[in-house]
Amino acid sequence: MKKILIILNLLLSISAYGQSFNEDKTSMVNFIKRMYKAAPFEGVKIIDDYDHQYLVSVLSLDKTKYTNPSIMNRVAQVKAQSQASTYLNGSNINMDLVVKTTEQKAGDKTNTVVESIESIKENAAGFSQGLELLTNFDDEQSKRKVFIFYREIQKTTK
Repeated sequence: MKKILIILNLLLSISAYGQSFNEDKTSMVNFIKRMYKAAPFEGVKIIDDYDHQYLVSVLSLDKTKYTNPSIMNRVAQVKAQSQASTYLNGSNINMDLVVKTTEQKAGDKTNTVVESIESIKENAAGFSQGLELLTNFDDEQSKRKVFIFYREIQKTTK
């Protein structure tokens, strides 16, 4: 009889811990969704919980560009890792502006056409592992799918 009570007590304690984890995750999902719906954003944010600090990577993809959900999920994961890596490791951005002028003659008149070409290159080095999909949902117009990835970056001690 004692063995049954011990096993029952053990199972109840494991069950309670599992529910607590899911409740924490659910409250975090709800918090980030409310934040996004109040003021839509993309990129990386650091969110402090009571005793944890999380890196959150938010992005949205156009649903018409990706007909296959598997491909859309993979693209979202790669973009989220890229955002997190750039945030954690930095990047090098080079910009070049080329101004091209041409003259066109039409009879007595000469017109000068100015064309600006801007080239932006970004190089980032690093690797961000451990991002987990927290949730995804459709935006307000249902044209884009919003993905939220996260990972714990440190436990805060108080």
